[in-house]
Amino acid sequence: MEQEGLRDSGIAGPGLSGPGCEIIEPEGPLKSLREIERSLTKTYKKDLWSKFVQAINDYEMLKPGDKVAVAISGGKDSMLMAKLFQELKRHKKYPFEVVFISMDPGYHPEIRRLMEENCRHLGIPLDIFEKNVFESIEKIAADYPCYLCAKMRRGILYKKAQELGCNKVALGHHHDDVIETTLLNLFFQGTFGTMMPKLKSTNFPGMELIRPMYYIREKDILRFTQFSGIWPLNCACMVAAKRTSNRRYELKALLESLKTMNPDVEKCLFHAAENVDMGTVLGWRRDGVKHTFLDTYEERLPKSWREAGVGAETQEMDDKNMGGDQE
Repeated sequence: MEQEGLRDSGIAGPGLSGPGCEIIEPEGPLKSLREIERSLTKTYKKDLWSKFVQAINDYEMLKPGDKVAVAISGGKDSMLMAKLFQELKRHKKYPFEVVFISMDPGYHPEIRRLMEENCRHLGIPLDIFEKNVFESIEKIAADYPCYLCAKMRRGILYKKAQELGCNKVALGHHHDDVIETTLLNLFFQGTFGTMMPKLKSTNFPGMELIRPMYYIREKDILRFTQFSGIWPLNCACMVAAKRTSNRRYELKALLESLKTMNPDVEKCLFHAAENVDMGTVLGWRRDGVKHTFLDTYEERLPKSWREAGVGAETQEMDDKNMGGDQE
């Protein structure tokens, strides 16, 4: 089989991975398609399949008549997402259409060949198209390429999805990505914000982005990938492998250390974004407009004040009778 040849050559392993990239190796031989698909609703039902369906339900990601473009990069996350969408189609719970798209941003030819072979083995009908993003990024943002690259790639995926008649694009971000993004925003951007489960595109009217792997833990994706015998694309970037910082790796290490104080620290961080008390924050932005707690401070009266009939007007009258501000 072709993938076995790629594996023997080292290309399916660490051969083309960038320095510092995590290498994911299978634990055994390549499993058959039947074994891989069966494991999703048997061995990994609780950790993968059930959480995939739960996220779609909780955040209302799919509606009847949707056509979803599943974006595949070739990594472990997007390959699993593609198989989960195929399983969802088989269950016929949602009347929707799905296509599988992949942009080749300038991969090494052997990297692309590995991704194509993986999709063939997994029964994923991949629509792959070329856009030499790596070359463009190298020219205009070589020092800090990742943000611009991600932005460009997302725009290209939206455009391709729109051409195919899709109204939604699915990305393979998982639960750990959500938690780490929250910490990145806190520590390096000075904002409190998380990775949302779905978003409406600002530049492509009618298009939405969904993240149906929102509840799935990275360790469970890794377990499934290693069980399957598939060599996923580890680090296929031809631009940033040697230059980008390891912020996410540093945050993973930080989270592990925090678990010694609180084993549920990751749960707390995730739920913090669901339980924001607007009465205890100094400011926030909505639709590009900045707000401060002072905007509504006078109108927000404690229950005891309301029961006592003390309100903003009463307080203003008291101030006048006392001659305004006095010490």
